[in-house]
Amino acid sequence: MRIGLMVEGQAGLTWERWFHILETVERLGIPSLFRSDHYVIGTPQSSIDAYLSFAIAGRETEDIRFGPLVNPMTFRSPVDLGRMAAQVNQLSNGRFLLGLGAGWHQPEHDAYGIYFPPLKERMDRLEEGINVIKTLWGPGPASYKGKFYSVTDVDCLPKPVNGADTPILIGGAGPKRTLPMVAKYADEWNCVNVPLDVYKEKSQLVGEQCEGLGRDPAPLHRSMMRFGIMAGDERSLDRITRQHMSTSGATG
Repeated sequence: MRIGLMVEGQAGLTWERWFHILETVERLGIPSLFRSDHYVIGTPQSSIDAYLSFAIAGRETEDIRFGPLVNPMTFRSPVDLGRMAAQVNQLSNGRFLLGLGAGWHQPEHDAYGIYFPPLKERMDRLEEGINVIKTLWGPGPASYKGKFYSVTDVDCLPKPVNGADTPILIGGAGPKRTLPMVAKYADEWNCVNVPLDVYKEKSQLVGEQCEGLGRDPAPLHRSMMRFGIMAGDERSLDRITRQHMSTSGATG
């Protein structure tokens, strides 16, 4: 088992703190560093842009694996995501891992004027977006046409280090759409903060989905995001815990 660090990018992340986190994680030999991709959850705080922070991570570190946990497909077009991810992946010599989800936090979308589709459409967009990104990463000219997204005769350069075989992570635990997508497309699956017996059940279901597609489930990397809350005193700890419990949700 490997233990990495995940930070909430919308919870007061500044450039000074990001540089400190990068240096500390690298120095301590922690194998991975991931961050959320949110603008605001709850009380507005500093939230530096995810992909600007990833470019910095690519230059300031040498060993760690890093990336988003996860990018909501609702925030950016898959063309933009695929291009940026490919470039950061190349910058970091393949250490950047693109994590994708359908999106979940509607108040954030409403505040920033971002369209928040119904759940089925979000899932459809996620699957189409993955196909667009894989098309961009593959040899060109290549095309993909879906209901929501399409590209025509593209040869998107530069490519990520491993081209169309570059790993992606899919976050979520929905048995009807998310887990089948994990089995079909993902190299890593991440589930958020569930009891271990539930995680075991979901993991088994992912394995069955893989086998149903004729895929060996063993190489699929599986991870879970767990939360730790720290404070300077008991009163602050209680306050932060209540705030976290009132604003947290399933990472999309």
